[in-house]
Amino acid sequence: MNAQHPIDTRLPEMLRSGRLLRGVFNGIPSPAIVEMCAFAGFDFVLLDNEHGSAGLETTEHMLRAARASGIPTVVRCLEQDMARTLDLGASAVQIPMVDTAAHAASLVQRVKYPTRGQPGLRGAAFSTRAAGYGAFGGTAHTALSNDGVALIVMIETPEGVANAAAIAAVSGVDAVFVGPNDLAHSMGFDNRWNEAPVQAAIESALRAVAAAGKCPGILALTPEEEARYAAWGARYVASNTAGILLKALRDVARQGR
Repeated sequence: MNAQHPIDTRLPEMLRSGRLLRGVFNGIPSPAIVEMCAFAGFDFVLLDNEHGSAGLETTEHMLRAARASGIPTVVRCLEQDMARTLDLGASAVQIPMVDTAAHAASLVQRVKYPTRGQPGLRGAAFSTRAAGYGAFGGTAHTALSNDGVALIVMIETPEGVANAAAIAAVSGVDAVFVGPNDLAHSMGFDNRWNEAPVQAAIESALRAVAAAGKCPGILALTPEEEARYAAWGARYVASNTAGILLKALRDVARQGR
């Protein structure tokens, strides 16, 4: 009996499907929370290794929990962590602060293995979890990874908004995610991303990405935000576990008061 491949390769096709995908950022280093996200019915979970506290060993365990419970898993990580994150078996990497098409194109090269039909700069090692510690190594693994692992880039500055169409047009970029909090800060509005100029920038970016034929994504913390952003083209929408858990705990703590 063949073992299940460690990488869940469904995400690129999901991002191309045109349907609304709901997921959740998780910066809490807990495989149990990842399993709960799967059992709750989210389409994907996004492990936040930009701001979260998980190390690579815990990230690997969270990826195992995701694979066992059947939820595709994105890891938001810094550029220097891309290679090791991919070797852990992530379904996608999501990279912050991408302002230009040239930057996006350089990230594509770091996600792709070089093959006869595909240029790339990803180093090949088949002793990793992503390759089943050698069980799935070789050309089958490189082809599966090149086709089945997604790259999501983040727009978080006015420069990124201005270049949204060009960034989305880069071959190998599967989705472009607008980070409203960082965008608001970079525009001089602190964390007030509902200010009209920030919302206008968000709308501009989402519509440009959709027009380029790629999947637009964004953080949406309320049903009203999700509906507004979906009307502008967003199809990859994430909330966050910390906010969900804190609200639930506050509601219980305030009962009867």
